Amino acid sequence: MQLDSRIIKETPRRILLACPQRIGDVLLATPLARSLKHAWPKADIDMLVFQGTEGALAENPDIAEVIGVPRRAAFAARIAELRALWRRYDLALTPLATDRARFYCWAAGRWRVGPINAGVKDRAKTLLLNQTLNFDDLDTHTVAMGLRLAEILGIEPCYEVVPPRIAPGDMDALLARLGPLAGHPFAVLHLYPKFTYKMWTPAAWVTLIQWLHQRGLAVVFTGGAEPAELAYIDAIARALPDNPLTLNLAGTLTLGATAELIRRARLYVGPDTAVTHIAAATGTPTVALFGPSNPVKWGPWPHGWTSGTSPWQRRGSHRRGNVFLLQGPGDCVPCMLEGCQRNIQSKSECLEQLSARTVIEATETLLADAAPAA
Repeated sequence: MQLDSRIIKETPRRILLACPQRIGDVLLATPLARSLKHAWPKADIDMLVFQGTEGALAENPDIAEVIGVPRRAAFAARIAELRALWRRYDLALTPLATDRARFYCWAAGRWRVGPINAGVKDRAKTLLLNQTLNFDDLDTHTVAMGLRLAEILGIEPCYEVVPPRIAPGDMDALLARLGPLAGHPFAVLHLYPKFTYKMWTPAAWVTLIQWLHQRGLAVVFTGGAEPAELAYIDAIARALPDNPLTLNLAGTLTLGATAELIRRARLYVGPDTAVTHIAAATGTPTVALFGPSNPVKWGPWPHGWTSGTSPWQRRGSHRRGNVFLLQGPGDCVPCMLEGCQRNIQSKSECLEQLSARTVIEATETLLADAAPAA
């Protein structure tokens, strides 16, 4: 199915890609942005995202402007946002099946395209869009779901997730922070996910870190600046023997600088979080720790993966390209729920039972394959 011929006859000059959702959703919309830019290189493509998620698009060459909107605002402020966007764009589209994304498209675009959830309740929402497709939240990867819009537009899909890049003026600061490692090869570990139900155990992290040190790798911690995250990372660091090859950079780096750090690493290990998606996109060997989440939908997109088919199966640990996805054990995995107690602060037994030995074996495989030829 292709877009109505009226838009094809007049190449769009201004395009809005609306993705007001979490950082991972924004990052996984970058293949669609790249597809649009390759199809219409002279078009200005803006992305509308929630404030606080703009870092996923740092130095993205496909995006002309990033428009940050608040997650919550008074009704009058929302109306002002819609008025400011009113029909500024030839084409507005969204990979999200959310009311807010559709409203932004409706306000902004002279032609609007996006997904809807199948069902009676969503039928009326098709009036906000000129062309729609059914949204699949179970069996289609988030990247592939977005690229179905490229199919509707009749343009060639680009499958590359575009990670953020470091600002030119920040490179010296990053290199200075890495100075204590004196050029030693290192692994990057992202210890803390946003939600507890995606968390591995501190004891397992300590075992992995000690093994990496024994293998001759320095270890660099990344993370945000929230107090709970900094405290969690500090507790793991204090549980380790003193080692000059452990460097804690949590709370000090932008997402662009984090991506650059990972590009320079021999290995990355992290939970189901946006930084793990960034790591996969850089091409660095990546170990992703998965529990309740559906990997078919949310598994990290491997660097160089060029198929609309999801890289991942629903159950089991697998390797695809530079990514080794490890799934915790249990017949209920993946439950696709928020942990065993069904809330974001719940623990997940599948991740609690994912052994350090299993993760070490995966890292051994990736490091051996990435080792330079003798």
